[in-house]
Amino acid sequence: MILAGDVGGTKVNLGLFSLEGGRLRLGEQAVYPSRKYEHFQDLVREFLAAQGNPAITRAAFGIAGPVRRGVGQLTNLSWRLEAPELGEDLGLGDVWLLNDLEANAWGLTELPRRDFELLNAGDPEAVGNQAIISAGTGLGEAGLFWDGRQHHPFACEGGHSSFAPLTPLDAELFDFLREREGHVSWEKVLSGAGLVNIYQFLKATKRGEEPDSLAAELAEGDAAAVISRVAGEGASTRCSQALSLFITYYGAEAGNLALKLMATGGVFIGGGIAPKILSQLRAGHFLAAFFGQGRMRSLLQAMPVRVVLNPQTALLGAAHYAAFGPPRPSAPGVYAGRPA
Repeated sequence: MILAGDVGGTKVNLGLFSLEGGRLRLGEQAVYPSRKYEHFQDLVREFLAAQGNPAITRAAFGIAGPVRRGVGQLTNLSWRLEAPELGEDLGLGDVWLLNDLEANAWGLTELPRRDFELLNAGDPEAVGNQAIISAGTGLGEAGLFWDGRQHHPFACEGGHSSFAPLTPLDAELFDFLREREGHVSWEKVLSGAGLVNIYQFLKATKRGEEPDSLAAELAEGDAAAVISRVAGEGASTRCSQALSLFITYYGAEAGNLALKLMATGGVFIGGGIAPKILSQLRAGHFLAAFFGQGRMRSLLQAMPVRVVLNPQTALLGAAHYAAFGPPRPSAPGVYAGRPA
């Protein structure tokens, strides 16, 4: 029995997996609000108790933050997770921690073709490194190194690299955020909070309009979800401008990542936001920003670009890693605990 988890700053998705005929089978699962629990272990204990405390032989958790030598710190939550401690406290078997985008990368191998939406066909014989970028609560990025026979996922923290303005409007946004936030990372414009940041900039600079009913909705609900929905309805020029900028930045940073990793094998757009704005992603300015206008345009045009539609990808990836990944106790970010 394998316990897998997708551990984020907003929610935690836990699932129990078994291996049948060399394939993973998902059994019981549950989603928990992260901020309701002081300690991650309390949440896991509650889940396992609800399932009758099954004997877990292996466990792997993808977490939204950097992982080094079996220790991970969530970027947008105070939890600090240590694989040895988790194994001992919870009576688990072998335990691994990996970055959530690395878990997403592992999960790609578990997805059928229907779980992808093609944005750019690229070269029909594309091969080589791949990249995945996911905007959600934060901005995650990862790569898959191609050794000539198979892909090897690896994590990075590129979402926290510095945002690069390209236009005078971008420069205004940069100055607005720098004055308020200090360092302006890509995550400050490419995440749920990033979409809200863009909207607040447009409001502060008196671009577009905000009806009274919209102001009340933004104050009471999930502001990013409201902005995205209202933009899709065409009910506010400010919301539409905010989402348009967000999509442009999404394409630009996806192109940056593709070039840095030489992702000739393809680029995947993951996270919770992309599937909700598919029609806008198809509209054209995402790919226009992805291709850019520089000398590498033809290289980028040859890269397939796909949106990942399955919200369980990271959970599947964590389970895949526990079942089939390279469990090397000496590898950074990996710990093999004592059998329960």
